Amino acid sequence: MNCALPAFAAASNAEPAPPFAVLMELTHRCPLRCPYCSNPVALDPASAELDTATWKRVLDEAADVGALQVHFSGGEPCVRKDLEELVAHATEIGLYSNLITSAVLLDQPRLERLQRAGLQHVQISLQDAEAAGADRVGGFKGGHAKKLEVARAVVRQGLALTINAVLHRHNIDRVNDVIDLAMDLGAGRIEIANVQYYGWALANRAALMPSRDQLLAMDAAVRARLPELAGRIVVDYVVPDYYARRPKSCMGGWARRFMNVNPRGRVLPCHAAETIPGMEFETVHDRSLSEIWRDGPAFTRYRGTDWMPEPCQSCDHKEEDWGGCRCQALALAGSADATDPVCELSPAHADVAVLRDRDAAALGTEWTYRGA
Repeated sequence: MNCALPAFAAASNAEPAPPFAVLMELTHRCPLRCPYCSNPVALDPASAELDTATWKRVLDEAADVGALQVHFSGGEPCVRKDLEELVAHATEIGLYSNLITSAVLLDQPRLERLQRAGLQHVQISLQDAEAAGADRVGGFKGGHAKKLEVARAVVRQGLALTINAVLHRHNIDRVNDVIDLAMDLGAGRIEIANVQYYGWALANRAALMPSRDQLLAMDAAVRARLPELAGRIVVDYVVPDYYARRPKSCMGGWARRFMNVNPRGRVLPCHAAETIPGMEFETVHDRSLSEIWRDGPAFTRYRGTDWMPEPCQSCDHKEEDWGGCRCQALALAGSADATDPVCELSPAHADVAVLRDRDAAALGTEWTYRGA
């Protein structure tokens, strides 16, 4: 995954450079019920999923548009019986393939088949460093032990392993244990990914938001570990937006690096874009990925900087954060066209602090499981 990123166009009226990767959500089906799931609240049924032949065509179009990588995701992509066939096709056309999985449906024989098909990278989500907390969050008894078993098999087989560790109020105090576990598993990369509040996470925000004291302790712990981890494991570290002063460059900027194809074939600039009302999303049945990437209305709407309001338009950082997250602007400011309220220059920034502190104080709140 350490490929050099191509140069990207800055202005919305410029010809866009190719996407770096295409995220293919093969299904919304999943045996886990994580309360921070980023899939839509209204999930696509299995009957609506693209068939094998169509996914192969989409892979061809991903290569044609210039993508370097394909991420097979879900839901849980391992519920698809054609996963090996899709990975083999990606390999044949020169795409680097990454499997983003809960791992609870994987076993050694299937992992070997996927490797023979050309799979190069596996990303496994961990819900906690300990089984009790992890299985409670995932709603899958024995899930944590299964994940560790598969992670070790991935490394034994010589595949690259990333651990995605999502932190929230209930496990943030164990961040050092999570790092140690990733190191023990032999991961080459760890994503210390504090919950980002979209989808189910937004609905369960009051049950997941860490306190300021927890956040400060976690931040100090991670930063203290970084020097010793350098050269041993790549660390991707994302602080919770609600505690930040500046917005992150969401997805590397709207429609600048990634495109997403959901189970029924809708082509999206990001996996949460369907939450934005009034957007026109084309499908893989309408036009090719190249055409949609170049001038699809959903892709051009927030690409570059021309769309930005003030104070974004006059900001020296506008080509660094690209205006932040449009879905977050909708959730917190009521409009996807607004400045991301995480930014301290946003008129709504003070409201974020109020919401954050209110939810962080709601220590007795239980979450709603995805799919429950």
